[in-house]
Amino acid sequence: MFKRIDHMVVRVKDLDQGMKDYQEKLGMTASKGPEDLPHLGMKRAVFPIGPDGSFIELAEPLGDGGAIGKSLERHGEGLHLVALAVENLEEAAADMRAKGAQLIEAGNMIFVHPRDSHGVLYQLVER
Repeated sequence: MFKRIDHMVVRVKDLDQGMKDYQEKLGMTASKGPEDLPHLGMKRAVFPIGPDGSFIELAEPLGDGGAIGKSLERHGEGLHLVALAVENLEEAAADMRAKGAQLIEAGNMIFVHPRDSHGVLYQLVER
């Protein structure tokens, strides 16, 4: 069912500082960003990892609220979610529901509730 880790999202308080740290301290180069995504309540930068399309996304909340803002307030900076690539999103979600997983649907996005994955928020993405 799962093909690979597609991407990881890291919550940051200051995207510019996060981008600087990832470039200077980790030697990574952003392929996108900073860019505002108001529909998701965040701004982000994308750092590609390897040849398969995987990436790390740094995300800073835009204003108060939103998933990134609320999580940053509760948990501070750090890993926000791990996105898992699946062949067919609907089939993967149906299979997980049948096995008892609680899924969160937000528009066209599907997440596995952290209660079912020992504190990790997983997103399912069709790739």
